[in-house]
Amino acid sequence: MARYALKVLTEFASAHTLRGYPGACSRMHGHNWKLEVEVDAERLDDMGMALDFKVIRTKAREIAGVLDHRYLNEIPPFDQINPTAENIAAYLYDRLAAALNDGNVTVKAVILWETDRACVRYTEERYS
Repeated sequence: MARYALKVLTEFASAHTLRGYPGACSRMHGHNWKLEVEVDAERLDDMGMALDFKVIRTKAREIAGVLDHRYLNEIPPFDQINPTAENIAAYLYDRLAAALNDGNVTVKAVILWETDRACVRYTEERYS
C-alpha cells in the first residue's frame, strides 16, 4: 500500500527551568526551538495532495504559538510537569494529532530540536 509522509518545519522561542535538575538547566534559560511535524497519509485528494503543507504549518504555528516567547513553567501542563524537551514534544504531538488526524492523515511524529545538535522524536507508533 502506498504511503505519503509529509514534513513541515517551524520554530518558536521560550524559556524554562528544569525542576530538580542537578546543573545549570535548573536555572531559567531559553531556547530557539525547531519543530518538525511529520504526517502520514494513504490517499490523495482530487488535486493530488495528501494535505496542503500550508494546513500543517498553520496548525503547527498556532499550537507552538501558545508556547512562543513564554516562560513554560507558568503554562499548563508545565506548571505541574517538568518542561523537558520530551514533555514538550509529547504536548505538541497530542495537540497536533487532535487538530490534524482525520482518518486519512495521521500525525506520525514530532521532532523537537532544543539546539542544532540535540532533539527528541516523539511518536506513538509501536516498534517490534
